[in-house]
Amino acid sequence: MNESIFLGRIAGVRVGMNWSLFAIFGLIAWSLADGRFPYEFPGYTDGYYWAGGLLTATIFFACLLGHEMGHALVARARGVDVEGITLWLFGGVAKLKGDPKTASEEFQIAIAGPVVSLVLAGAFAGASVGLDATGSSDLLVGICAWLWRINAILAVFNMLPAFPLDGGRVFRALLWHWKGKTKATKWAARTGQAFGLLMISAGILEFAVRQSIDGIWIAFLGYFLLSAATAEERVIVTRDALVGVTVAEAMSAAPEVVSGWTMVDGFLEAHGTQSRSHFAVASFDGSINGVISVKAAAALPTQVRAATRTDRIAIPISQIAICHPTETLTAALERMSEAGSGRALVFDDGALVGEITGADLQRIIEQPKAGAEPT
Repeated sequence: MNESIFLGRIAGVRVGMNWSLFAIFGLIAWSLADGRFPYEFPGYTDGYYWAGGLLTATIFFACLLGHEMGHALVARARGVDVEGITLWLFGGVAKLKGDPKTASEEFQIAIAGPVVSLVLAGAFAGASVGLDATGSSDLLVGICAWLWRINAILAVFNMLPAFPLDGGRVFRALLWHWKGKTKATKWAARTGQAFGLLMISAGILEFAVRQSIDGIWIAFLGYFLLSAATAEERVIVTRDALVGVTVAEAMSAAPEVVSGWTMVDGFLEAHGTQSRSHFAVASFDGSINGVISVKAAAALPTQVRAATRTDRIAIPISQIAICHPTETLTAALERMSEAGSGRALVFDDGALVGEITGADLQRIIEQPKAGAEPT
């Protein structure tokens, strides 16, 4: 889930939120202020109920942040870089820049979030009992009671052995220890898919039989879980296909080189009807300084094409992944991801010898691997 609003940093970890968070925040505050609190704790004004609802929703999302911080801090302590935390419609996600190197690291990172939630559940349960014993406002006691229950539910739900939930990652860590990472991830992802389908079915049944809005939420959560597990399995299949493959084995022919001082109208006249969509751009000394696409050139207004050089609209070489023929394809793919480009240029002793595109990756993924075992 992409971050829409940057909130700040906690212990050096970037924290942001997605716009979808406002929807669930408002829903929680409204359901408490207009439903649960007036029913369970009559006698207060609407202002008190709404203050309680807004306060409870705010603390709840602070608890979600604490859950994700647990993952992030343990990951960082184990040498795994953390890109940041994003809060969104279904809670939060701690985005890691790499994968844990061992099953033990995976287990520790995965279990950290539920442990934080259980600690928070215990703290709010204690606060609820303590406030009740001292004769405090029953509304305040109710807020603490709701918070301990929701944190306990969060911990239990996340510990379901359904990848990519925390419990699914714990399940993968245990399988990893005996079966290896790739097979463990495939099994955990398929378990997640099964749980997702089960939740979708249960949600539809709940809505059909009881006309309960909860059924829609359960089905929606199941769909999210199914989609996430399927995507994770696809990533693992891709990585597995790329293991042991070098850039030289995957790359296609080097793109044709055009002069950077060629005007865009001349470039389109010479290359606009060719099947190739991208061309390398050379500077006056012959070095490659970028890549130009026919689409970008054609998008330039006709009246300025004759006065615009191709190197002015080319993607700079600094924004393109560069690799060597002897490198592993997985390393090249990581560099392509970091650069945000859909291709990599391959150089050997300063000479452009090839490129890697999405089509090249797809070809490697689809071709059968020698000695591959059925899963």
